[in-house]
Amino acid sequence: MIDLNCDVGEGLNNEHLLMPFITSCSIACGGHAGNKETMTKVVALAAKHNVKIGAHPSYPDIENFGRKSMLISKKKLSETLLRQIAALENIVFNFRLQLSHIKPHGALYNDIAKNETIATNFLDVIENYKTKCKLFVPYGSVIATEADRRNFDIVYEAFVDRNYNDDLSLVSRNKNNAIIKDIKKIITQITQIKNEGKVTTITGKIVPLEASTFCVHSDTKNAVEIVKKLCEQFN
Repeated sequence: MIDLNCDVGEGLNNEHLLMPFITSCSIACGGHAGNKETMTKVVALAAKHNVKIGAHPSYPDIENFGRKSMLISKKKLSETLLRQIAALENIVFNFRLQLSHIKPHGALYNDIAKNETIATNFLDVIENYKTKCKLFVPYGSVIATEADRRNFDIVYEAFVDRNYNDDLSLVSRNKNNAIIKDIKKIITQITQIKNEGKVTTITGKIVPLEASTFCVHSDTKNAVEIVKKLCEQFN
């Protein structure tokens, strides 16, 4: 059995098709996508299907869908992240549920994986959540090391619909081989990570990669088919 998660509430309107087959979700909460209406709708679906709910905050950049790094002060970063997380948390509480985890989105996720200053700032911002929520982080990253040192409850995450570079960064979406749509290849990648703690990179190199939650992006074209097959295969 695996924890299969999706990033949702991002305007695809396919959550009702994904929820029956996943176990966790990370909900966009206004930074790159999402508003009170969409958050409420997705939380209701997650509650219906007993899917664990996480916050998916990002740089405040709807125009670029949070996929470009931003030069932003720690104060402004703190303000926007806390506002985003609180907005979702309030809705979750209205359903008499609790946030399960926090997972940064897009460029913020990538930046805290490699930049110690941004990673430290991010952890400072969410310090009050560390006893309440788990933190999804990439294996071998700066944020994983620092969060573990500060006693955050971290969960290593792998992306099953994305190819990896040798340094465990994701292959850029600007490249044709960034996204994996072939379900057989996806199953092979999950199995290798789950059973061997390794992944085969885009160059054919085998490198260590541990994970206990596996993400399918909801905007991958065949995302619904992927999660359905993975649910059948692993759960």
